[in-house]
Amino acid sequence: MVCFRLSPVPGSGLLMLCLVLGAVSSYALELNLTNSEKATCLYAKWQMNFTIRYETTNNSHKTVSISDFGAATYNGSFCGDDHNDPQIVMQFGSGFSWIVNFAKESSSYLINSISFSYNTSDTTTFPDAKKKGVLTVNDSVGFQVPLNDIFRCNSLSTLEKDNVVQHYWDVHVQAFVQNGTVSTKEFLCDKDKTLTTTVPVIPTSVPSPTTTPTPKEKPETGSYSVTSSNGTCLLANMGLQLNITQDKVASVININPNTTNATGNCHSKTALLRLSGSNIKYLDFVFAVKNDNRFYLKEVNVSVYLVNGSVFSIANNNLSYWDAPLGSSYMCNKEQTVSVSGAFQINTFNLRVQPFSVMEGKYSTAYPLSHRNLRSEMEKYDFTSRLCCRVLSKLCIWLIILLRLFCVCGLKTICNKVLKAKN
Repeated sequence: MVCFRLSPVPGSGLLMLCLVLGAVSSYALELNLTNSEKATCLYAKWQMNFTIRYETTNNSHKTVSISDFGAATYNGSFCGDDHNDPQIVMQFGSGFSWIVNFAKESSSYLINSISFSYNTSDTTTFPDAKKKGVLTVNDSVGFQVPLNDIFRCNSLSTLEKDNVVQHYWDVHVQAFVQNGTVSTKEFLCDKDKTLTTTVPVIPTSVPSPTTTPTPKEKPETGSYSVTSSNGTCLLANMGLQLNITQDKVASVININPNTTNATGNCHSKTALLRLSGSNIKYLDFVFAVKNDNRFYLKEVNVSVYLVNGSVFSIANNNLSYWDAPLGSSYMCNKEQTVSVSGAFQINTFNLRVQPFSVMEGKYSTAYPLSHRNLRSEMEKYDFTSRLCCRVLSKLCIWLIILLRLFCVCGLKTICNKVLKAKN
């Protein structure tokens, strides 16, 4: 844990910020805002990241992910007073700012709105950006929390507006803290209310250094889709089985499509399918176009709850799976394994996916051919070959007959000429 004590913010006392390096490509942020009497007046702990899509000078689009907040400052954060409501104001990176506004009512407080600003003039973060300058996205949140309760939302929450996708999870926040003591009474978001956590029984005996996961039955095949303003833009059918190894303990999780939500987005060169559920914060499949004529699975990001209460998160943006021509779908009915890392693999069953060029909400021709389709094609080829051979053989017979007739007629003509010459 790395702690920073920042200079006092006028009117708000001391500000303590603790940054804990998160699992993969994310930070857990913790903010303890104190007043002039050094008593806590606002407390927050959370994780977040941002995905920004922008247009380039050649009229294509690029996507950038923001998840490193190691150099964040909190200048302007404010406890609130009789005239002004509390704010969390955060600056990070090159020209990024993030502001959360709170409001107080008679017996509750509101997490009112979130404002996120970024500067496309930063050529390092936004190379070849067509539009330059500071862009701001404002989102109304409207979480109402009873006074003296701390708001908790471990589940993934997503805000999407104006080409910016904001992800939040493991959120704990309390504004208008009374008597400097953060409450232990939690007010849960709706997603956490439906989340049931099984507390494992800890054995008294010493466990073995490694464990073998209990074999799982084949997962149920789910049908997922992503829609845009033009209709369905991504289709996916697959059974998913997650294989996780953490602290020498192996786990196998079958994804239940009946309790899994699918979201995402589609662009000309990239497409995202995001799955989330009661025990899945997110499971991202990111597809990309290569050589302007093929697509493939380029990236997988995952964050899941384990039975011991911990969260497993990992990402890999340098994959190369499910390669197929644009305008077709990729299909494989056999079990396949996507190796994301040494600690995380995905087994897929009855896989069919098309992240680009979906027409009328239907799959295009599958590639590679399934065994059934391949056999059908081979049968057609075999029938055609046999038919051609029969036709050619008959043509050859007729050709031989014609040649024989020609030879016989030719010999008769030659003999007649010889006899006439002798006479």
